[in-house]
Amino acid sequence: MRAPIAGQRYTTAAIALHWAIAALIFVGFPLGIYMHDLPLSPVKLRLYSYHKWIGITVLAFAIARLAWRAAHRPPPPVPMPAWQARAAAAGHLLMYVLMFAVPLTGWTMSSALGFKVVWLGVLPLPDLVAKDKALGEVLKVVHQTLSLSLAAVVALHLVAALEHQFVRRDGLMKRMLPLAHKDRKP
Repeated sequence: MRAPIAGQRYTTAAIALHWAIAALIFVGFPLGIYMHDLPLSPVKLRLYSYHKWIGITVLAFAIARLAWRAAHRPPPPVPMPAWQARAAAAGHLLMYVLMFAVPLTGWTMSSALGFKVVWLGVLPLPDLVAKDKALGEVLKVVHQTLSLSLAAVVALHLVAALEHQFVRRDGLMKRMLPLAHKDRKP
C-alpha cells in the first residue's frame, strides 16, 4: 500500500473532529433506536438525556469542523474516476447537512413536545419553537427519517473508505487515521 506523500494528511484538529463525531454518531444512533421503544421509566428519561447530549455535541463539533475546514485547505484528492470524485463530494456535503439537520430537528422536536434540552445536564438550551404537540409529532418523523439517512450515508462513507483501503490500496484512509505514522523525511 502506498503511504500518503507529505502534505496529504489532514490536520490533527480535522482528524480529531472527524473521529469524535464518528464515535458520537456510532453511539447516538443505536442509543436512539434502543431507547425509543422502552417503557416510560427513569432509565428511559436518562437515556433520552444522553441521546440529546450526544446530538448537541455532534452539532457543536460539526460547527467546529466546518469552521476549521473553511480556514484550512484539505489535502489534495486521491486520484479516482470523475464520477467517484463527484459521488465523494456529494456524500461529504450530505453528511455535513445531516450532521446539522439531525441534531437541530431533535432539539426542535424536544422544544415542540415541551421537553427541555439541557446539555450535559448543566447547560439549559433555549427552546427553538413554542410547545406544539402536533409539530412535535411531525418533527419526530422528520428526525427519525434524517437519522436513518445519516446512518445510510455514514455506512456508504465507511464502505468507500474500506474499498480504498483494501481494494484500491491507495493510502486514502491513512490521511485520516489518528495513529498513522507521519511521513518521515529522509
